[in-house]
Amino acid sequence: MFDTTPLPAPVMELRGLEREFKRKLVLAERLLKLVGQGPDAPSLKAVRSVDLSIREGEVLGLVGESGCGKSTLGRMITGITPPSGGEVTYRGTALSQMKGQALKDFTLGVQMIFQDPYASLNPRQRVGEILAEPLKVHRLAEDSDEVRLRVHSALKEVGLDRSYADRYPHQFSGGQRQRIGIARALIVEPSFLVCDEPIAALDVSIQAQVINLFLALRARRNLTYLFISHDLSVVRHIADRVAIMYLGKIVELAPAAELFASPAHPYTRTLLEQIPSVKNRKRRFEAVKGEIPSPHNPPSGCAFHPRCPLATARCRSEAPEVRTIAPGRTVSCHLHDAT
Repeated sequence: MFDTTPLPAPVMELRGLEREFKRKLVLAERLLKLVGQGPDAPSLKAVRSVDLSIREGEVLGLVGESGCGKSTLGRMITGITPPSGGEVTYRGTALSQMKGQALKDFTLGVQMIFQDPYASLNPRQRVGEILAEPLKVHRLAEDSDEVRLRVHSALKEVGLDRSYADRYPHQFSGGQRQRIGIARALIVEPSFLVCDEPIAALDVSIQAQVINLFLALRARRNLTYLFISHDLSVVRHIADRVAIMYLGKIVELAPAAELFASPAHPYTRTLLEQIPSVKNRKRRFEAVKGEIPSPHNPPSGCAFHPRCPLATARCRSEAPEVRTIAPGRTVSCHLHDAT
């Protein structure tokens, strides 16, 4: 018997999403350009034609090496970085078409938690002022008493004492700062959080506490997460589905249990082999061979072929299409063309 339970509706949908960065020409280059001798502005495609849906109440893990475009994708989802192409849709409405109340609902409903908890907090403001600012800007509280109560409530929810509202960010540890960043995101009552490497800058002893906090908040508030990380062991613990990203593209998407049990893309297999485990503690671990290619000059064909142990001549000349290999599973690899 197949499970006929309908899937939750998508909160966020990405269709053909792209982001290209162009370097500004210096004065000498602009002058040469005027006389027809200057170079074109060099460009970098950080995200290339991404299609993705994130469902209500789920945690979607986004995994890849540094420089693959994960953070850029997260910033486009929150509206911080505008896309160069494609569309972001939130609850059925395209972000580019939002105005008035719909745009405000998106701005408050989708919040981002940044990797560096210190750089994301204003060092000149006390914690209470940092948390109160969005309430005042968006007029979410009627008076100063309500602002103060909501600030204290937000601190309590992330496990911090109300007295911390009178301190400055530099007076806290990294884990406490990240909790403050989480409180700032939660204080406007969002439904969707983009977590951009939220534990990467923390000590290992603190990481588990913050992960458990995310899980508790999800259960309490029915939050939806896009959880960006390069640590598959963390994603395995928290995510319902996992998207593997390589050089700006999603190369594999699958339910977490299925992906960890039987990875379909060679890149995914290589990443999984590097996860430490007591079962293979005698094995010698090695990094993924080769370096991630430059987005300025990506390889022809499949972007992973220079590092892939299973690459063929076709991989070097022809880019693979995204194929569905099982319900809820997609992969971009020529090895699965016949499935």
